[in-house]
Amino acid sequence: MSRFRAAIIGGGNIAEKNHIPALQNLADRVEIVAVCSRDIYKAKALADKFNIPYAFNDSQEMYASEADPNLIINCTANNLHYPYTMQALENNCHVLCEKPPAINAQEAKEMSDLAKEKGKVLAYNFQLRHTSEYTLLKKCLDNGQLGEVYHIKANFLRRRGIPGWGKFTNKSIQGGGALMDLGVHILDLALGLLDYQLPNSIVANTYDFIGKAGGKGLMGSWDPAKFEVEDACFAHLSFPNNASIMLSTSFALNTGLEKNVNLEVFGSKAGALLNPFTLYSDIEGELADINFPKLEETNIQLKNTAAFIDACEGKTTNICSAEQGAILQEIVQRIYQSAESNQS
Repeated sequence: MSRFRAAIIGGGNIAEKNHIPALQNLADRVEIVAVCSRDIYKAKALADKFNIPYAFNDSQEMYASEADPNLIINCTANNLHYPYTMQALENNCHVLCEKPPAINAQEAKEMSDLAKEKGKVLAYNFQLRHTSEYTLLKKCLDNGQLGEVYHIKANFLRRRGIPGWGKFTNKSIQGGGALMDLGVHILDLALGLLDYQLPNSIVANTYDFIGKAGGKGLMGSWDPAKFEVEDACFAHLSFPNNASIMLSTSFALNTGLEKNVNLEVFGSKAGALLNPFTLYSDIEGELADINFPKLEETNIQLKNTAAFIDACEGKTTNICSAEQGAILQEIVQRIYQSAESNQS
């Protein structure tokens, strides 16, 4: 099978630090042929750094050129995920898009529908699926050790982690704050334990007390006058089978840990904590906590990119699919809608 011809759209840090190195580690399966950025100097600098043959500041020109990509890595800002993904699909390319899928549910659905119509793979870069801990958790669920999972506490919290750089606090570009940037990662993991279904009810609240106050945090200072998004979001999701998720996510929260990324899973036979991975069960009638101290660290970006390439080759993988992305984006939209109704 000939190698895929990949183009990077978006010349920022995520492309340079995550996606290009991962693709280069898969050089036997994919060749990076182009970088496209609205800033041609940024595109050329990135292309020169990684010996990529073509650089563009016009994506349509790229598709019509000798670069001739058939696989796109969409590393643009959130509000550009939809137009660049739709354009790539129209040009008959597979697409790995950064998270979140889009700004709203309608965009995510249209992206999913077009991918299906074109017979192309559209996937999203939820790379936390590939940690050793989550991989083992899924195996424990699939082999019945947890029994029926009925409640999940899902946290992605920062104590003072409002980015003091970039456009993370700009609502028109990001679509939201902590939920859109951080919460979607842990929500994806929780949904993956519940067959990725839509909830039948959502109750949510969002807050911006710390963001609006301004100050200095662990990621620099931010301008409270330009803080347009939520700094914290809490949501309770109830599903048709009576399972539930309690989602908590924050850029900034008055809490003890600087960062808390975790799942606590409650099943009918056993429970589990994701980090550090622990099973809570009983053995011969006695309570038992089972620890796994030797789990290896893994390159989760490389594994997610490889899973995407597998999907493009028609193999079954655990990549976040276009359909799952549409479900997740609908849930995110409903969380924001619930929070807005509670503020009115």
